[in-house]
Amino acid sequence: MIEQENDILKRVRKIEIKTRGLSNEIFAGKYHTAFRGRGMSFSEVREYRAGDDVRDIDWNVTARSGKPHIKVFEEERELTMMLLIDVSGSRLFGSTQRLKKNIITEIAAVIAFSAAQNNDKVGCIFFSDHVEKFIPPKKGRSHILMIIRELIGFRPESLRTKLSEPVRFLTNVAKKHCTTFILSDFLNPAHDREALEDALKIAGGKHDLVGIRVCDPREEELPDVGIIEMMDAETGRKVWVDTSSRAVRDHYAEAWRKRNDEIDNLLRHNRIDTATISTDGDYVTELIKLFKQR
Repeated sequence: MIEQENDILKRVRKIEIKTRGLSNEIFAGKYHTAFRGRGMSFSEVREYRAGDDVRDIDWNVTARSGKPHIKVFEEERELTMMLLIDVSGSRLFGSTQRLKKNIITEIAAVIAFSAAQNNDKVGCIFFSDHVEKFIPPKKGRSHILMIIRELIGFRPESLRTKLSEPVRFLTNVAKKHCTTFILSDFLNPAHDREALEDALKIAGGKHDLVGIRVCDPREEELPDVGIIEMMDAETGRKVWVDTSSRAVRDHYAEAWRKRNDEIDNLLRHNRIDTATISTDGDYVTELIKLFKQR
């Protein structure tokens, strides 16, 4: 038990060194400009100048001074950042040196440290087919490290996925506007499609939603390696597949293309900015691209 705890702490430290460095060197400025604050807050009162908006005149100060004065506002920079993190069984898949879980953990850490540098609060919702854990938004390095530690060692109750659940939970728990990153492979069951559409529509009207899709090359196409046993990570169902058959490989690839198009259409229809990141790719490049397009 002690060895396991020490191992988790070492992994937390390793991820902190890597992702905090990336956040400091690359993402801090881009994060700052990509995500706007909640609105405008009062800053000061000054004398009216030609060209000022008359709607900003402070009539009380104007009456007392005998000269027209206006209220000056500035953008509120402090944000609340929410991370909706998929902890279902499919995140444990990976045909390269990294699992989807590893990529999700690192990206969550980069975003969280970028938010912390901007003095923003960061909260988390871990989800499978229900909300597994809610970490309320707070500021500070120790809070970010706690989130990373939870991500590394967390064991969900369920291996299945139901994306509508965390999105609905977000709407209920986050009363003020927040920027929300959904980190998932978005491999959601068909029976949840309508509920997810409704949940995204409601949440999108209140919050700024951003999608981070994490996938693996083997989800797109099968290699020709003969007869193999395949298992659904979320249901546990196993089947034998003859990958030497061109028809089987083509059918697999076509099924993925169809599912991929459905995910793209869902996110596009709900105007959710999205980055798609592969386990064999460079998430730094994709995140920078995402931040630039906002």
